Amino acid sequence: MAKIVKRKSPQNSGMSRRQFLKKGGLSAAAALALPNIVPPSALGLDGTVPPSERIVMASIGVGGQGTANLRAFLGQRDAQVVGVCDVDYQHACKARDVVHETYGQFMQKGEYKGCEVYSDFRAVLERDDIDAVCICPPDHWHAVIAIAAAKAGKDMYCEKPLANGIADGRRVVDAVKRYGRVFQTGSHERSRTNARYAAELVRNGRIGKLQRIEVNMPVDNHGPIPPQPEMPIPEGFDYDFWLGPAPWAPYTEKRTHFWFRYNLDYSGGEVTDRGAHIIDLARMGHGTDMTGPMECEGKGDFPRDGFFNTAMDYTFTFRYPDGVEYLCRQMGPRGVKFIGDKGWVFIHVHGGNLDASSPALLKEIIGPNEIHLGRSPGHHRDFLNNVKLRGDCFAAPEIGHRTATMCHMANIAMRLERPLKWDPEKELFINDDEANRLLEVPQRSPWRFV
Repeated sequence: MAKIVKRKSPQNSGMSRRQFLKKGGLSAAAALALPNIVPPSALGLDGTVPPSERIVMASIGVGGQGTANLRAFLGQRDAQVVGVCDVDYQHACKARDVVHETYGQFMQKGEYKGCEVYSDFRAVLERDDIDAVCICPPDHWHAVIAIAAAKAGKDMYCEKPLANGIADGRRVVDAVKRYGRVFQTGSHERSRTNARYAAELVRNGRIGKLQRIEVNMPVDNHGPIPPQPEMPIPEGFDYDFWLGPAPWAPYTEKRTHFWFRYNLDYSGGEVTDRGAHIIDLARMGHGTDMTGPMECEGKGDFPRDGFFNTAMDYTFTFRYPDGVEYLCRQMGPRGVKFIGDKGWVFIHVHGGNLDASSPALLKEIIGPNEIHLGRSPGHHRDFLNNVKLRGDCFAAPEIGHRTATMCHMANIAMRLERPLKWDPEKELFINDDEANRLLEVPQRSPWRFV
């Protein structure tokens, strides 16, 4: 359980949180002059979905992916968004405007009171009327917010990777279980129908005995990025709060927002970004959602000069007790290839298109007595359905944690430059104290888990 203590920021963070909240309250009261017109049935605000059956939500972290998730929930007729939260006031206001554009006609009729703007996620979690939250800040915030949300009794849709460290991921899983919450990891690729069908082909032996899984993870070329100078903190951006549990560092543009993923203090590079999607599909097809590999090794090119420090070129391998090997490389096309002794099938990420060793393979019918993985109504829809049913989502927290664990294992093996043996039950490296120390991610006061 995480005990969170609020403190004043010693660094200049532009607008204070009090000013931010005050501004948010004022701006949330005003409707836009020209709202978009949307079908009432898409909103659940016209009586189609009674108020007692609506899932009241807020979004925490509304940058690029956060706003994409926000739009997805706004398109669900039984979800009603009442708050957005971000330490960047401009991001928060833009997200609020998206909500108001969607609900504009209902605001004009007095059927919707408006979307509140917050800078501090704890203020969101204090609201008794909010049932669920979408958590989409940078990776280093996932565990702190998710554990606090579980304790506050909120159900969660949380972006992948589940956490920025292996030990923190287990804490999230334990908190969700302890407080009886519904949780969906944002590994939306596993909800694609084609991906689930391909996994069924593999698990029902259509490619013969599974021998190897090739994971293609090309890195978008953003570098090299030279060392960045310290810059003034933009107005309305609470930079110290953005750093949160991560070590303090001077503000520079390439440290935050989209670019955070290439700094090990906040993320794990491509390995934990889209790698979390692709490795997740590999595990689904392999049938190892609830366990992990026994060995990991790899080599990575970690930039030593410049600003980014995550691996930009890499090859790493996982081995399982059944003899299946995952070969993960910085190459395209992005996706996962399952190779058996009688054929292969490839899932493209993103999009979910399939290739196979034979066109006939993709026309196979899965029989009634074979393994069926079910079909998702959509990743966000699946979450809302299970909030009502109190069931397990397609990307339940244990699944998200096991996927993220493999991503972090790969980074640890590459950083230490040696093979590692892993105990998936104890979640410890075997006879390797140095590697086990990297299971924990140091957290800056006052955000430590205590």
